[in-house]
Amino acid sequence: MTLNRKEAPAFKTIDKIAIQQAEHHRLDNGISVYTVSSGSQELTKIEFIFKAGMYYQDQTLVASAANNLLETGTKSYTANQISDGIDFYGSFFECAVDQDYATLALFSLNKYLDQSLHFVEEILKYPTFPKDEFDIYLSNKKQKHLVNSQKVNVLARRRFTELLFGEDHPYGRDVKTEDFDRLTLDQVKAFYRSHYHSSNCTIVASGKLPDNLLDILNRFVGQATWGEIQPVEKALIAPETTSQRQHFIEKPDAIQSAVRVGRVLFNKKDPDYFKFQVLNTILGGYFGSRLMTNIREDKGYTYGIGSGLSSLVNSGYFFISTEVGADVTNNTLEEIYKEIKLLREEPVDAEELETVRNYVLGQFLRSVDGPYALADKFKAIWEFGLGYDYFDRYFEAVKTVTPQELMALANTYLQEKDLIELVVGKK
Repeated sequence: MTLNRKEAPAFKTIDKIAIQQAEHHRLDNGISVYTVSSGSQELTKIEFIFKAGMYYQDQTLVASAANNLLETGTKSYTANQISDGIDFYGSFFECAVDQDYATLALFSLNKYLDQSLHFVEEILKYPTFPKDEFDIYLSNKKQKHLVNSQKVNVLARRRFTELLFGEDHPYGRDVKTEDFDRLTLDQVKAFYRSHYHSSNCTIVASGKLPDNLLDILNRFVGQATWGEIQPVEKALIAPETTSQRQHFIEKPDAIQSAVRVGRVLFNKKDPDYFKFQVLNTILGGYFGSRLMTNIREDKGYTYGIGSGLSSLVNSGYFFISTEVGADVTNNTLEEIYKEIKLLREEPVDAEELETVRNYVLGQFLRSVDGPYALADKFKAIWEFGLGYDYFDRYFEAVKTVTPQELMALANTYLQEKDLIELVVGKK
């Protein structure tokens, strides 16, 4: 059969997505291990996940400092020895912390997994938090904070979550310059002791996993409990959203203004989450969205504008974000509210909905390609206590959502009176 390159290939809709599910195991000391064995390369990624994100800290900077300083020295190795040792075996190690969780991730060739995990065991169990490393870390972070504090987009991001959740809420609390002088090494060590231990650890392993992976993990972190075992709990704290709708932080020398519009909303456990994601995509969730078409393509006010729904373990929020020329800030806000009003008052036409529907499903299909992506998909439900049926329900909601349902969602959740507006720059 001759390929006719003058004709576009037939368009096919996605009817079903089968996702390889993670398998659950337990080490001898009770640590849960979830494995996704897939791929052709002899590589393994092992993630050690702790409930040690910023939600669990009583003071800003503590969670991130504890996480980042873990690899700066142990009872047997200096920071350089750890770095050189892991690098010698062609492995890669990184620490990360977000609002809810802290993660230590190792990427290793399977044949050197034992040697690499030796260093990770040291980092997990025996960090020493050297004072000189703490001082250097704090000095560097403070300098970076001061530099970023001059940027309108950074100021807008920091202030926006304060407005949504309240300045004392774990999701809203912002780092102030004076916080760097308040943080002590003892606070960092105390946070490590209370959050980094075997009863607060979950492991996710992905890649072409060796058959004896569980035996290897048991040898390094699973034979006995480690750390100071204690409950890790944090009471649910209600957001204290500002009652003032419009906010402005003036930066007289700003060439551009950072704009944020949004509200506290739900996370992915809410039944409206799936269909609202379609609504959000239409508004500002992809390059062909209404906000991009209007404000970038037609008006030329910005290089980019987008909207999103951030899902946190104990809350969530909707946001619209952009940076525009200071002279068109008010015009941009007018167009944003115009597009939101259209969603409330006019049903989305069938062709646009079908385009977005297929875009969302296509993005989902791309997001489950490969073992690491499959592991990320698993973590996205595990963090919220959800099962794999979540993806079936998501798929079904995207396939069946109607223009009338989208309009009803817009009227429920996108009323202008409920949206917080923040401008940093000129107005």
